[in-house]
Amino acid sequence: MKKLYGAFDLHSSNNYLGISDEKDRRVYKKRLPNQRDVILAELEPYRNDLVGIVVESTFNWYWLVDLLMEEGYRMHLANPAGIQKYGGLKHSDDKDDTFWLAHLLRLGILPEGYIYPKEERPVRDLLRKRGHLVKLRTSLINSLQGIIHRNCCVKLNATKIKALKVNNVAPLLSGQEDLALSGMVSKEAIDYLGQQIRKVENIVLGKVKLKKEYLYLLTIPGIGKILSLTIMLETGTMARFQKVGNLTSYCRKVPSKWTSNDKKKGKGNKKNGNKYLAWAFSEAAEFARRYDDNARAFYNRKAAKKNFMVAHSALAHKLARAAYYVMRDQVAFDPQKLFA
Repeated sequence: MKKLYGAFDLHSSNNYLGISDEKDRRVYKKRLPNQRDVILAELEPYRNDLVGIVVESTFNWYWLVDLLMEEGYRMHLANPAGIQKYGGLKHSDDKDDTFWLAHLLRLGILPEGYIYPKEERPVRDLLRKRGHLVKLRTSLINSLQGIIHRNCCVKLNATKIKALKVNNVAPLLSGQEDLALSGMVSKEAIDYLGQQIRKVENIVLGKVKLKKEYLYLLTIPGIGKILSLTIMLETGTMARFQKVGNLTSYCRKVPSKWTSNDKKKGKGNKKNGNKYLAWAFSEAAEFARRYDDNARAFYNRKAAKKNFMVAHSALAHKLARAAYYVMRDQVAFDPQKLFA
């Protein structure tokens, strides 16, 4: 039996498929349309010899990986951030990129990403949509607060703006027609987004329950039902993270800089990791600062030494570390271990 290694360079409307053998000889190379029947037909002659197929983790990898996994192919999701090509190359194209992925797979050094279970992806993406709606509502609230403050010299907090039973915005802007209209459309949009956010929350809470290993997330200050579900669904299996640093790095809660002899020599990619987990622990840090005495004391100490941004990041990092041990060991949160 020959051993073949396949790879796709996937784009929005087409892909480049390359298959090489154990000596990196190119036995197949062709650009294909993103059509399921075409792709399966082209792969079929090589099915029994293919050791694995690589797909790069692009924005649209779901459908292709799912299709080939259902057909029985062994799939590998390449992590683009971990892949480096030879420096000094004068030319590179889709064909070269494809066979480079196959080459890395053959050598067993392909940096791989996590293929998230297909059945859990829809509800995870629904929670991501909730986060998107929250950001849109926050931007509208910030804009409306600016309008009110500039024209009325009144600082109206977000809670009062979001209130449904009493309209706290209209009376402040009633003196001028244009300002009143601006306030009205902003308030209506904020209220509508609030309704959609609650709708998504109710659906998610009705569909998904925290797994056993994630139940203790609720004992961490600042983490409620929605944030705990977000962390569970974005983290996936804890087996992915061998050490606490692996999780905190994935949550974008570690500094990204390069030093030599205590001098800064550059910085890494701050966007490596999961932006939704980064957001979740940032939210948790804000809630913990407001409502937990130990978290607030830690935050205040850091803020006094540095500034509030450093304090916020430090607290978020602390909570991410706590979440790792809580999830791994399935134990309740212990503030003495975190804040002592």
